[in-house]
Amino acid sequence: MTQKIYRTWFFLVGFLWNVSSGLNDDRLPNLPENTIDKLSNCLTYNKSIVVADRFYDVITKPNHTSYDNFCTVFVQRNSTVNDSSNYPWPQLDEKNNLYISKYIINRNASMCVVNGTKCRTIPDYKDLDYYSNFNYSGSCYYTCLYTGTVCKSASYDETYCNQTGANITNKYIINLINQTKNCISCDNPVKTPQTTIKLNETVVTTGGKVSAASAVKIMSSMANIASTMSGSSATLNVGEGITGVLVVQKDPVNIEEISLAYGSPQGSINIISSQGNLDTFSRSVSVSKEAFNKAVNLNVTNPFAALMRFNNMTGDTLNSTILGNEVLAVEMGASITNLSDPISITFRNMKYDGIPSCHSWNGEGSQPNWTSDGCETNTSGSIITCQCSHLTFFAILMAPPNTTISSTDLNNLTIITQVGCGLSMLFLSIVLFMHFLMRKSKASVTTTILIHLVLAMFLLNFTFLINNFVASVKNPLACKIMGALMHYFMLATFTWFAAHAFHLCLQLYTGGKIVIHRYILKLSISTWIIPSIVGIVLLIIGKYGEQVISTDKASNNMAMCWITDVNVHYIVNIGYYALVFLFTFTTFIIIVSWLICIKRNKGGTVQVNRKSRSIVTILGLCCMLGVTWGFAFFAYGVLQIPAYYIFTVLNSFQGFFLFIYYYNTRHTAPTNADTSGNRNSTSSTSTYQTTLDMLTNPYVTYEKKT
Repeated sequence: MTQKIYRTWFFLVGFLWNVSSGLNDDRLPNLPENTIDKLSNCLTYNKSIVVADRFYDVITKPNHTSYDNFCTVFVQRNSTVNDSSNYPWPQLDEKNNLYISKYIINRNASMCVVNGTKCRTIPDYKDLDYYSNFNYSGSCYYTCLYTGTVCKSASYDETYCNQTGANITNKYIINLINQTKNCISCDNPVKTPQTTIKLNETVVTTGGKVSAASAVKIMSSMANIASTMSGSSATLNVGEGITGVLVVQKDPVNIEEISLAYGSPQGSINIISSQGNLDTFSRSVSVSKEAFNKAVNLNVTNPFAALMRFNNMTGDTLNSTILGNEVLAVEMGASITNLSDPISITFRNMKYDGIPSCHSWNGEGSQPNWTSDGCETNTSGSIITCQCSHLTFFAILMAPPNTTISSTDLNNLTIITQVGCGLSMLFLSIVLFMHFLMRKSKASVTTTILIHLVLAMFLLNFTFLINNFVASVKNPLACKIMGALMHYFMLATFTWFAAHAFHLCLQLYTGGKIVIHRYILKLSISTWIIPSIVGIVLLIIGKYGEQVISTDKASNNMAMCWITDVNVHYIVNIGYYALVFLFTFTTFIIIVSWLICIKRNKGGTVQVNRKSRSIVTILGLCCMLGVTWGFAFFAYGVLQIPAYYIFTVLNSFQGFFLFIYYYNTRHTAPTNADTSGNRNSTSSTSTYQTTLDMLTNPYVTYEKKT
């Protein structure tokens, strides 16, 4: 230190000692706001030297000194320790204990404390690089440290704090002499809220459950409660099963992460200041510092976090199972989204059956519409952690084990389906092209029915391929329309399966001659209109929306637009197809039996190349009658995954089989009855061949050969 710096130092200390001699040692001054701002700037942008004296202020170094950035902080020696958490100034007692607040700890301030008598110098700048390094020079000593480093692992020691003789609860103690006690926290890491507030909200219940609308109304009142609170925390009571905690950060500059935790669904909620203590509670919610900063940027004057716990809230339309029947809601008075440091919700020591998945609800509508968008699910044994990038209502939904598949199987099935549907659409479009643009004669009734089936199946494949993309857009209206369209075309496909079976049975029964007034028109109207009525009704009553396909890894879950009500799915889809399958499979058995009889009548003279044509016929019949969809009935228990693969492969290539079937039969000619132009009836006659030459399609009509 140069001689000029020495003179400046002694002058300042002597001057400040004189001007502050009128203060009593046990009295703390009211610090002006600008003085606290100077302290903040000193600790944030400079290296500081703390001098024990009878004066409170901050002096930055003159620009002409040879030192880099540093400042001098004067603190009053042997003063009464102020317990206020909002009092940021360092304090010293007669036992050489340095009391600092979390305000200083969070800034990891680099400081050197000068204490003792006959202190004629200050430590050199390089000494500030030490961590808790003690240096002595006669009766004067100084301690250099980084507050955040020294107190990073500070433990709460209530006994030690009481032995200091000061009744403090919000400070950290660094003993400048005893190196074995580097930093002791007197800030109890587990606090109860300061007050209790009873909310006068009218809660509507349905069947003993709190309505979702009432929960939304309660959360919307949090901003008003926070603005009128005198303290920094309060327990919120609404009624049985609805409790919460509201914490206000009184100092918008000194913002910290806040964690709230409780031990049981009915237990009281505590404020946790140490992450290490969260493990002792079965449930915890941590709101990041980034979330508070975003709230401040969105003009929230008093940044706050409110956590409400709803133990018995009304369910969604799917009657989803919620872990512990607990719905948590976090409110901060502003729309907080896209957090890089997400909200953390942890459930520990949980016993559950099924696959947990973190979901959220934005509070819109009369019932929750849970979505996994914006939330990540991490499981480790009995611990479930949700990382969510936004604020809203949260719940952990449980998917039954038998409704989930492995992420590997889902990925494989997705690839097979996409490739198969793409190929099916290609071949189905070729069939439509050949039929409408390349056909040179009028099609038979059977071929016309086949074309209707091809069209329905083409549209079903198309809506299925774009379904996942529409779901990823996260537009509720678009997803509902998408789900309704795909469901309509699936029901239309089922209905055309039944129509085709009906036509074949009618042909066999009438001996190939069908006389029904406007047969095709009536068949087409009934087959296309009936499914549309079902789809419109379900769309009006709101049964379509986003459906999540759960896997063993929640991060690999896949969303699609489909029916959101499980009961409707079983009744409308499974029930309807079961009836169709019973009819079409019976027809299939009858037709195959008839084909076998033809083969036997041939007397075994069938050539080898006819066998491949027989296989094509069987596959074509399966596709025309929808028999391959029957593998869905075996998707249970140990047969679930194999049934999924067989179902997916066969149905993904239906278009290809129908193309081969149509290609092999496209040269057949219609009967005179089909081309007669009779307006009052459609007459279809068949001359059943006793040879296998026409085995590929024995149901189309042919002109009788003479």
